[in-house]
Amino acid sequence: MTRHTRSGDAERTDVDLALFGALGDLSQRKLFPALYQLDREGLLHKDTRLLGLARQEISLEEFRGKVEASLNKYVKAKELDEQAMTRFLDRLSFITVDFKVAEGYGAIREWCQTANHERPLVVYLAVGANIYGDICRHLQASGSLDEDSRVVVEKPIGYDLESSNVINDAIGEVFPESRVYRIDHYLGKETVQNLIALRFANPLFGTQWNQNHISHVEITVAEKVGIEGRWGYFDEAGQLRDMVQNHLLQLVCLIAMDPPANLDADAIRDEKVKVLKALKPFTDDMLGRDVVRGQYTAGTSDGVSVPGYLDEEGANISSHTETFVAMKTGVSNWRWAGVPFYLRTGKRMPEKLSQIVIHFRQQPHYIFDPDQRALAANKLIIRLQPEEGISLEVLTKDSGLDKGMRLRRGPLALDFNSAFPKARIPDAYERLLLEVMKGQQYLFVRRDEVEHAWRWCDNLISAWKERNELPRRYPAGSWGPVASIAMITQDGRSWYEDY
Repeated sequence: MTRHTRSGDAERTDVDLALFGALGDLSQRKLFPALYQLDREGLLHKDTRLLGLARQEISLEEFRGKVEASLNKYVKAKELDEQAMTRFLDRLSFITVDFKVAEGYGAIREWCQTANHERPLVVYLAVGANIYGDICRHLQASGSLDEDSRVVVEKPIGYDLESSNVINDAIGEVFPESRVYRIDHYLGKETVQNLIALRFANPLFGTQWNQNHISHVEITVAEKVGIEGRWGYFDEAGQLRDMVQNHLLQLVCLIAMDPPANLDADAIRDEKVKVLKALKPFTDDMLGRDVVRGQYTAGTSDGVSVPGYLDEEGANISSHTETFVAMKTGVSNWRWAGVPFYLRTGKRMPEKLSQIVIHFRQQPHYIFDPDQRALAANKLIIRLQPEEGISLEVLTKDSGLDKGMRLRRGPLALDFNSAFPKARIPDAYERLLLEVMKGQQYLFVRRDEVEHAWRWCDNLISAWKERNELPRRYPAGSWGPVASIAMITQDGRSWYEDY
């Protein structure tokens, strides 16, 4: 399809967005609410149209009704505006199409051609990665695309490096890398953006961000829920593929990367790739000492009994899939030599929590009470969820005439909700969708990032298979297997759990 385009206009936001999987959970729970918020804030261009695509046969009125119901469910009541809702719903169109059958794509081309203004087409694939290639090829063959069309794909892409390459090759046959947007929603979080500002705009931290001043780093991504009916997917993936390969490794990259030359997309992503290349591989002797796999058993969550992983509906009772992973790794370069990175993530944890803790080294000469020596180190706590914020744990003198020079620990805190009470913290998908419309890629994952992350994880998975080691059990509602506590304790440290 030939349309007049403006390839050099990176800030252009008047696009048409075609959403494959428009009736799915991700679209209804996250994407449509995010698009509504952009519209309500005046950030969705007045000419932008939204096309929902799904296999189900429903009318446009039914589709708009489903979206309206989702907005009423997932958007806070105080943020629902009747005028904004009407304007947003009027943008919606719907086409029933079998994603694997080429014949149905002519309707998409016709929809694109009905625009009064020429706009780039953004294709959002909120579907399984196994059909990304089919959709891209059919869109191209139907004439629905032009040189400004973009595609947004969800991670994880593939099951391992080999399958990831097959999928990325299929996408690459139609879309050049400069027009592929691989989403990791963690990269759209306000606090993750503040991590870049914190590191590179503040000399206080920039000069201290190395092995001379940081003793260790820990990252926790804890989920309170179980598998939420995703047995078929999750049992094939496991927690390493589902969480470590994308979310946790992206956070490691942002913490460990060197300063980019500028804020251009490739400058940032070049530095992230260097970190992934420098990640320490796991040797056989490290597996038993520095990696813990777990699988939750029956327990309690918020005082309610919950089933174990093997007791979930549809479960394969002989499954050895891990629902928890803890590990000690590192980055082999000058900045981070000798600094361990402790990572842990699991399901059925006591809290929903995503948190980074930077532990700074103690002063070499200590002059205060010997029994308080363990306190004498600063910590930078970066909270991604449930409430985003950043705090620096510092030591001061305890107040009172009878305290002497006793120390007390307290935070210098930036809580976004308290610091900006009138400002709404946007959902990660709002930021990511807006950046796609602008044609900006710095919050998205480049193909070589995906490949290096898979290569590192594949080596670990291969070593697990060779050892044929079963995951350790932990009760639902706990912080994982006891071995994960022993793993960090053997280094004279402990997980930070002052929530």
